[in-house]
Amino acid sequence: MKIGLFFGSFNPIHIGHLIIAKQIVTQSDLDKVWFVVSPQNPFKKRSNLIHEFDRFDMVRRAVYDDPQLEGSDVEFNLPKPSYTIDSLTYIAEKYPNDEFVLILGQDNLEHFHKWKNSEQILKYYKLIVYPRPNASANPLMDHENVTIVEAPLLDISATFIRNRLKNSQSISYLVPKEVEEFIIGKGLFKPK
Repeated sequence: MKIGLFFGSFNPIHIGHLIIAKQIVTQSDLDKVWFVVSPQNPFKKRSNLIHEFDRFDMVRRAVYDDPQLEGSDVEFNLPKPSYTIDSLTYIAEKYPNDEFVLILGQDNLEHFHKWKNSEQILKYYKLIVYPRPNASANPLMDHENVTIVEAPLLDISATFIRNRLKNSQSISYLVPKEVEEFIIGKGLFKPK
């Protein structure tokens, strides 16, 4: 099976993530896209993150009815912070019969050289890159292992959603209904 790995904090997962993943899986030769919940991204502050189990629950609720999309907690048992190269190596060893492709936004290419072992990632893995608002062109876009895909330019962010929740504003249509119900039910992202 050929699987796209869409790493992220998903704090929370929102319709932008889902639209991008569905667009990629339907216009590529991927069989599935896994939303890999990262317990701790080395480039993000831990204090802003709700517990990884809650974030994983939201991902599972968001994709439960789509056989092409799946949540993954594979990074939960790896050292923190989560480095993509370590996760890719672990996943490839754990699932030797599958092929894995990394999915990332065009804005991530600007800082890709700062990623741990970025040269190894580019050498051994293919990257599917989707457009992001205000992202600039990058020489990596012409790399033989990088495929640029067409996808809607969605400017929806988890930060925007968290801010709406902190201000007691609606997040309807920004996240799937099941995710909204989970967030409201657990009182997540409320001011402390």
